[in-house]
Amino acid sequence: MTRLPRVYAACRPFSGISLRIDRPAQLAAAILTVGLGLALSPGNAVAQTKGSPEHIKAVTSAVDGASIRANTAMTNDWPTVGLDYAETRFSKLHDITADNVKRLGLVWTYPLESSRGVEATPVVVDGIMYQTASWSVVHAIDARTGKRLWVYDPKVDREKGYKGCCDVVNRGVALWKGKVFVGAYDGRLIALDAATGQKAWEKDTLIDKEHSYTITGAPRVFNGKVLIGQGGAEYGARGYVTAYDAETGNQVWRWFTVPGDPSKPFEDDSMAAAAKTWDPAGKYWINGGGGTPWDSITFDPELNMVYIGTGNGSPWNRDIRSPAGGDNLYLASLVALNADTGKYVWHYQETPGDHWDYTSTQPMILADINIDGAPRKVILHAPKNGFFFVVDRTNGKFISAKNFVDVNWATGYDATGRPIEVKEARGEAAYDSIPGPFGAHNWHPMSFNPQTGLVYLPAQGVPLNLTPEKTFAHNAPTPGKFAAAAGWNLGFVLNGEPPKNPAFGRLLAWDPVKQKEAWRVEHVAPWNGGTLTTAGNLVFQGTADGRFVAYNATTGEKLWESPTGTGVVAAASTYMLDGQQYVSIAVGWGGVFGISQRVTELQSPGTVYTFAIDGKAPLPAFVKYQTEGLLKGVKYDPKDVPEGTAIYVAACAQCHGVPGVDKGGNVRNLGYVSTETIANLKDFVFKGPFRDQGMPDFSGKLTDADVVKMQAFIQGTADAIRPK
Repeated sequence: MTRLPRVYAACRPFSGISLRIDRPAQLAAAILTVGLGLALSPGNAVAQTKGSPEHIKAVTSAVDGASIRANTAMTNDWPTVGLDYAETRFSKLHDITADNVKRLGLVWTYPLESSRGVEATPVVVDGIMYQTASWSVVHAIDARTGKRLWVYDPKVDREKGYKGCCDVVNRGVALWKGKVFVGAYDGRLIALDAATGQKAWEKDTLIDKEHSYTITGAPRVFNGKVLIGQGGAEYGARGYVTAYDAETGNQVWRWFTVPGDPSKPFEDDSMAAAAKTWDPAGKYWINGGGGTPWDSITFDPELNMVYIGTGNGSPWNRDIRSPAGGDNLYLASLVALNADTGKYVWHYQETPGDHWDYTSTQPMILADINIDGAPRKVILHAPKNGFFFVVDRTNGKFISAKNFVDVNWATGYDATGRPIEVKEARGEAAYDSIPGPFGAHNWHPMSFNPQTGLVYLPAQGVPLNLTPEKTFAHNAPTPGKFAAAAGWNLGFVLNGEPPKNPAFGRLLAWDPVKQKEAWRVEHVAPWNGGTLTTAGNLVFQGTADGRFVAYNATTGEKLWESPTGTGVVAAASTYMLDGQQYVSIAVGWGGVFGISQRVTELQSPGTVYTFAIDGKAPLPAFVKYQTEGLLKGVKYDPKDVPEGTAIYVAACAQCHGVPGVDKGGNVRNLGYVSTETIANLKDFVFKGPFRDQGMPDFSGKLTDADVVKMQAFIQGTADAIRPK
């Protein structure tokens, strides 16, 4: 029997809140509602048709800090990506309940015309919906009809798709005073007229063009300032967050997350303090240091603080970037900044000296909860490292941490808030990292229901083994080093030894006061969607296997589900429209796991689904995932397989997975394409036809001889697994 080469594994990474609404806020809500009602009433001289440019301008121009805070009284709209400034994703709407959710039916669908990952939550104000698709394309949709209002494509150069680690995704828009703000994948921050989609202004947010920076997160707007961070730590980027004036686009402030070259003046005292926690012998500034704040940003208007979650180290391996050790501030941290000036206020580092790609960029929730009989203003956070944190948001003081999945890098946290590390987790031997770099919780949003006191958390495990690299060269396309030909800098060999821990995905209901699981739902795979919870005692979540599901928020009982035609990774929103509650979810399989992996046989394009009680619309036609059968017939020399494996790991594995072993995600698995494709592989690798879909051009990084060896690995692996 032909044995599958063992080295193939190297390719396979993979008691309650009190939201106080004061009387001024309630008054503002009443004034806003009455004012819009008068302006839009049929008998008024300035009456406007719902969905008309005049109507859109009126309702979006009213979105500002006061209206966002006022909306929390009833949450009739969904004006920001996380619903409210605290990003609770808890809707007070209760027309759809645990008793009647079984009557939920489809009202309309809207095609996003995308084949890559869709990660954004729909933002909705009086029936005007804003939704982003892959490649940062913005869709304005009439939520009353499901019809297109306008589409804005920022024309990101599709040939630069390789500059991002984790699919060409976007997590949504921000609204403020008649403008829609979107971060483009290539690093631009763009302001659009909310009524027409015309560009108002555009700013290049990147500090240099040498590193592969991208934007995938949603901007946030506070006090008239638009905040955005970037991704790129795997590529050697230096993290920072920037605030721009919402009206003009002028830069107001910028704060770096890690220090720069110590031979040059530091930007501020916080950078000087951080530099003391890095070893300059590693020349970390050449590799950027990392810490990119690529997702979570929240705001407390009462404290006037902005909170950001910072990213992983660059490279991952601390022994390379900081050989003498050190905490490497402000990696893997929660950081509070003054919202007006961007000045550092406090930080809490969840993973000191990050060594495992344990970002803290995962969505955070601000809550007021009772702990030990006293009210506390806290941040609730579940980062990649597997621990659920409760931190005082007024001063950054550690309150508690408890692992919500199995972990093997630390046994817990001490009273000062430092992890009690397991020595072997930083050793020189191969190590099953639990959780792995995909995270125990990744970017998928969680939600907090003050009625149940529970956080609803998409938890997961993706097996990954880490072996420290013996030698390291920045940006070297070294065979055998994962994604090196695409610019990744890890300092680890991935799955040099096959990992032994199992993969899983689950929905957890977590009590942040007791630091204890209340209930769980097991899913068939990792990489399930974010959550929405409501006053109707419901939790909504999409799944990797192509379902949108409603659960009882108290017990976890499944109450309703609908097929979605593809895996779901985003979170839903809900809103009231003309006296009826609606729920909308945007689906489109993707993200760093979904590029190469899937658990459904369907591959329908990106779509927005909108549901309401007694909806009767038919589901759209679903598209079956197309394969051409297990590859056969490509001639090769078996002796080329080992070298071909190493080259494939460096160039192809991050998107295409293991030939024939993995099934393929939103990018095809090369074990299931035509014989002609692999036989003519160089025509695809060098200036190939898929560059406009994000495939890199490997000219200058690979040779014709390298391609021949990769052909041997691809066909040899398919032959090895073929049933006899």
